[in-house]
Amino acid sequence: MIITLLITIGAPLAIVSFIIYSDKFKEPLDLILKTFVLGIFLCIPAGELNSWLIQSPDQSYFAGLTEESLKFIVLYFYIRPKTAFNEPMDAIVYGTIASLGFATLENLTYVYTGSPDADSFTIAIIRAISAIPLHASCGIIMGYYFGLYAFLGSKSALIKSLIIPISIHATYNYLTGFGFLWFYFLFAVMFYAQSLHKQVSDLQQTKLMEREN
Repeated sequence: MIITLLITIGAPLAIVSFIIYSDKFKEPLDLILKTFVLGIFLCIPAGELNSWLIQSPDQSYFAGLTEESLKFIVLYFYIRPKTAFNEPMDAIVYGTIASLGFATLENLTYVYTGSPDADSFTIAIIRAISAIPLHASCGIIMGYYFGLYAFLGSKSALIKSLIIPISIHATYNYLTGFGFLWFYFLFAVMFYAQSLHKQVSDLQQTKLMEREN
């Protein structure tokens, strides 16, 4: 069904578009696309690592460790050396894009190759209001703290940029086994991510040039 497909890929792409256009100084399109595709390819090592670490459904919290660590590697080793990476908002933009590249392929996998007894449309809707916002929020939070490290030299922020998203993702996965606790947790995480994005965005609006401190 075309509506199911639109929801499946539309949810992550809508957030990507919002993040890109919230950036006062737009990033190069080629780097945006490469980062998104790289995020997609992260599903391969993540799948292998998760199959090795997660031996039962109640161990799904390990996915927080593997998936967020791989996204962090993209920021640290691929994005950080780029000349286009030159202000704090860039860390949020690329962190979110990598996260949602990953989430897009993961979403397609869950919707179309999940349980044969499950309705794909229902899965697409549920993930559009759960897993997709989670990945986006973790990308924003990771980017925020990575930006503090990259542009202010904060070593503690570098640690936070990895540990906080891992902890959030792992906690979310764990809470999915306890009714609707995950929903309240996710709402708090989204509020936190939005506040960090707004903080950086407000600061960016005061700048006349991208490279201003």
